[in-house]
Amino acid sequence: MLNQLFERYDGLYSEQVEIRRHLHQHPELSNEEVETPKMVAEYLRKLGIDVREGVGGRGVVGTLVGGKPGRTIALRADFDALPIQDEKEVEYKSKVPGVMHACGHDLHTASLLGVAKVLSEVREQIAGTVVFVHQFAEETTPGGADLMVKDGCLEGVDVIYGAHVMSTEPVGTVQVMEGYSSSAQDDFTIEVMGKGGHGASPHETVDALVTASQLVVNLQQIVSRRVSPQQAAAVTVGSLHSGEGHNVIPNQAIIKGTVRTYNEEVREMIEGALKQIVKSTCEAAGADYKLDYISDCPSIWNDSEETARVKDVATKIFGDDKVSYGPPMMGSEDFAYYQKAVKGSFFIAGGRNPEIQAVYPHHHPMFDVDERSMEYIGKTFIGLVFEDVLNGQS
Repeated sequence: MLNQLFERYDGLYSEQVEIRRHLHQHPELSNEEVETPKMVAEYLRKLGIDVREGVGGRGVVGTLVGGKPGRTIALRADFDALPIQDEKEVEYKSKVPGVMHACGHDLHTASLLGVAKVLSEVREQIAGTVVFVHQFAEETTPGGADLMVKDGCLEGVDVIYGAHVMSTEPVGTVQVMEGYSSSAQDDFTIEVMGKGGHGASPHETVDALVTASQLVVNLQQIVSRRVSPQQAAAVTVGSLHSGEGHNVIPNQAIIKGTVRTYNEEVREMIEGALKQIVKSTCEAAGADYKLDYISDCPSIWNDSEETARVKDVATKIFGDDKVSYGPPMMGSEDFAYYQKAVKGSFFIAGGRNPEIQAVYPHHHPMFDVDERSMEYIGKTFIGLVFEDVLNGQS
């Protein structure tokens, strides 16, 4: 039976490519998705799947009730794009100036829609219920996952699985990760307020730029001197802006940055240390400040049992040489919010292929992936739904 389902999924490849490329040509930014969720909802409805729109804002949730008793499995894909100009010279290049799918969310959506079509055709043979979670706004704060969970997208769900195509891993491979699998993300903005003046008379000023520069240096000591070398963490300043002229000491400077951690205790410690350093540095310089510290998504924590299940399923489908354990990602993913509500596992499908220039990192204007990676996402999802069949239990 499973071989027939996999053959059916393979037969949908051209349709999935068409969907992926349509989305790639018509990307929509986080929280501005209009046509994409409409398309997803319409596609699911045509399959006879119960659809709920506007979940958490712009999310779409499809529910497929199987003909046999069993657990309720959620499968998630995201569909928002990024504010980046597409610089690839391909026929499916983005038609929206300054917006592109530079992270593979278009491919995730096409993969899950293909899974929905295959499963809808054999619903009476499904043990349990399958929930298709199509998420908006993964790339922003607050992310769509948290909003969708609060709006009940996981009510009655026992477990959730998600996947991400990665241009860093070769196409034709699957990686699973156990425990901490992506970093938590916190962002900060610091406004330093001093007293401006003439560049020739610094003694009459409170130099916001110098104070901000000292802050940038001091913040680098948090990880190197307060975090154990056995823990992973990063404090990155991504922007420092102050002043315009050669001979003007500015009265304001703005710093923007991000904090990435795995361990929750380390996360809390860094937030406290950062606030302490900002306060003491500014006070020492005689400057005032405003600090906006935003706690975004937590770390992905892949359940050990479910991760082993994903690895076993993928290995039986693709073979030992195609599936491996991989290192945790330092990037963040708001899939973590689903795992705060139910257990689950998030895995990686390789999409790298130098032959088609699918080698650029995510969020790069030349980003692309090998579309054959949809096979590894989709078949793993199908295998998880029919795990009992895969294990010869029915």
